[in-house]
Amino acid sequence: MLTGAYSGSTIQNYSYGVQAWHILHGLPWEMNEPEMVFLLKGAEKVAPASAKQKKRVPYTPDFMTAIKDQLNLSKPFDSAVYACLTTTFYTAAHLSKFVIPNLKSFDAVLHVKPSDIKHETDHNRLHFTIFHIPRTKVSIHGEDVSWSRQNGLTDPEAAFKHHLEMNTPPPNSALFAYRYKNGHRPMTKPAFLKALAKAAKSAGLKPHQGHGIRIGLTLEYLLRGVPFEVVKVKG
Repeated sequence: MLTGAYSGSTIQNYSYGVQAWHILHGLPWEMNEPEMVFLLKGAEKVAPASAKQKKRVPYTPDFMTAIKDQLNLSKPFDSAVYACLTTTFYTAAHLSKFVIPNLKSFDAVLHVKPSDIKHETDHNRLHFTIFHIPRTKVSIHGEDVSWSRQNGLTDPEAAFKHHLEMNTPPPNSALFAYRYKNGHRPMTKPAFLKALAKAAKSAGLKPHQGHGIRIGLTLEYLLRGVPFEVVKVKG
């Protein structure tokens, strides 16, 4: 039995997988939908604590400012870290779209590069920067995410401009590649999160998990009065 051993979302995914198998093979799916919803909710209630993820604490502009104060933006690595943080925050994109798992995993077909950037102006004459993600789980043709200039110390435009001036990553390299010895090194997820954790501790704060960046932007936009459906589409 899955109930009581796995999280509710895991059991739900299993049930959808079985349903998809029936549809794929042209077989009738005879489960009663209301009963399925009731059973899945019950499974979620009795899920063991070990199957539940800890709640992510959201990043906020104040938290990012505190981190910035602990970074040395005259250094290539630190300038790339802060630019990556503000970009992932204000685009509401998954962190994995902008950093790579390890130093050897960069793939120009999959990862965002400087050549994937374009600048546009909307009908209100507001400027925004678009980052094209070459490929995602739901689209082999990729998707676009964007940010616009923000007031305050977490402005992604200023941070990104500084990163480009400091590191000048090659057009077809990792977007947040930074100068290292006689060349460039791509920003990896472990290095990025380690730098944020170190900066947070130096500021006397408890480090947040990486997923808290995307959660934080959702909270920030909702607090600004942006409609939920708009935030949902952006994220």
